[in-house]
Order: sequence, then C-alpha cells, then structure tokens
Amino acid sequence: MKLDIFNDYATQCADLFGITEELLFTKSKRRDIVDARQLLYYMCSERPMRIVYIQEYMFSKGYLINHSSIIYGIHQVKGRMTKDADYRRVIKSIKTCITT
Repeated sequence: MKLDIFNDYATQCADLFGITEELLFTKSKRRDIVDARQLLYYMCSERPMRIVYIQEYMFSKGYLINHSSIIYGIHQVKGRMTKDADYRRVIKSIKTCITT
C-alpha cells in the first residue's frame, strides 16, 4: 500500500543528493549516500510508515537493514533539522511534492 510513497521518496532523496537510486540501496558508507538513506527513513516515518515496512521496502530493493539502524537514521535527521534551517526547507519541499 505504501510502496508507491516509499518509491517516490526514494526518487526525491536520490535526486536531492545527486545520486542514483541504485546507489541509495548499496552498502556504501559514503556520506552523501548515507545522508540520503537517512532522509528516506525520516520521510517514511513521518508519513507515518512503520519501521518494519521501511525494512521490507529496503530489502525489496536489495538493502538489508536492521530496525535500530533505521531509528538511528531518523534521529540523525531530526538532529540536523534542529540546527539547519535550509535542511528543514528541503524536507518541507519534499513533503509538498509527495502529496498522495
């Protein structure tokens, strides 16, 4: 049911960070890829989407992740949002793009 929303968010996050969707779902520790993945977790959780569904959708794209890593990523984004007004604006723009 929420897979379409997940896919839309994945596309938006990849575009925002200038990476491909394929890179988004790789085990890379490159900062831009990690930031894009964490933003994807946050956007999905705000929808609201259960953590287990985020895990399933990530796995369907070939990326195995545990529950605690998703929660950690969500907290990282929340922390960045408190310090960076530009980051908050970007998140708001993504939310308005995906209004399904």
